[in-house]
Amino acid sequence: GSSGGGGGVGGGGARSGAAAVTKLDRVLMPEVGTSLPVLWREQTYHMGTIVSIRDKIGHPSEYYVHYHDQDRRLDEWVTIDRLNLTGYKESLEGKGAADQAEQRKVTRHMKRKHDEINHVQKSIEEMDPTTAALEKEHEKVTKVKYINKIFFGEYEMDTWYFSPYPEEYGKVSQLFVCEWCLKYMQHRHTLLGHKCDPHHPPGKEIYRKNKLVVYELDGAVEKLYCQNLCLLAKVFLDHKTLYFDVEPFMFYVLCEVDKLGSHVVGYFSKEKESLEGNNLACILTLPPHQRKGYGRFLIEFSYELSRIEKKVGSPEKPLSDLGKLSYRSYWSWVLLNVLKSHRGQLSIQELSVLTSITVDDIINTLQALNL
Repeated sequence: GSSGGGGGVGGGGARSGAAAVTKLDRVLMPEVGTSLPVLWREQTYHMGTIVSIRDKIGHPSEYYVHYHDQDRRLDEWVTIDRLNLTGYKESLEGKGAADQAEQRKVTRHMKRKHDEINHVQKSIEEMDPTTAALEKEHEKVTKVKYINKIFFGEYEMDTWYFSPYPEEYGKVSQLFVCEWCLKYMQHRHTLLGHKCDPHHPPGKEIYRKNKLVVYELDGAVEKLYCQNLCLLAKVFLDHKTLYFDVEPFMFYVLCEVDKLGSHVVGYFSKEKESLEGNNLACILTLPPHQRKGYGRFLIEFSYELSRIEKKVGSPEKPLSDLGKLSYRSYWSWVLLNVLKSHRGQLSIQELSVLTSITVDDIINTLQALNL
């Protein structure tokens, strides 16, 4: 019952014997690295691994769980009543301490193998030393997210990943963000008292059609806004390390316009000078505005900029799972349209010049389409 959850805090059960409490604690408190069934959606159980544990004064401990075979954006804090401890309890009662340690080692090894198999990128062992060091740091720092909700304009958005909001802002469970200047605050009343003008992003308006507007921002000029944009974007993007070094990038912010102002719905960034020929570094459509075609619009916009520059371009790798889907869809759509309207033969090089899509991206897309 509920009183059992507070045993570690209040110590109210001590008179029934210290040994009983110790055993109860030992059985009920799984450790980091333990894999066990967790009550998930629609009252079903799904295998998960405990990544972190936090104790809250006056409240039961909470466990940060990564669900097996699922993206990290679904990781979450759960209370002990969501954990199915039956198997864990049996394993503790039936094994000695050495067996338990060995089991935990095996579990950690299995988890590592699982992460390698299911991760979009190479495993750390396969990376060059510099990338491996960065990846290890990324894993360590971003394993646990604390901010669960972000209030932004009229939307309340569930976060997906860790974002390095500074100091105490990164440790609160909800954050309030001004939709005009992207300033972040801890309390609703602070946001309500915050006056902001103008009601649109800084920078230069470079596109307007119907209710859509695109603003171009130079990261070196609009540094604070671009940093805040990156911090906001990071809660919906797993692999992204650009937060504070925004100066070498241009940002293209897509807005929906109404009588109140220009509401941010998504953006992409690109390096001012890309040695790899990337025409896009990072892309995001905010969750309330996904499935409206805005991802496709932003990708198309990035290629239009490449055409104006008379260059071919490709997005920076690795792409997220959602990014990969969006790009594969866009490339297929463009290439099939060109092939449909063109009479006679076309080389891949000619396709590249016509579309500004790189030869590699064209070959991969045509192979995926079995063409």
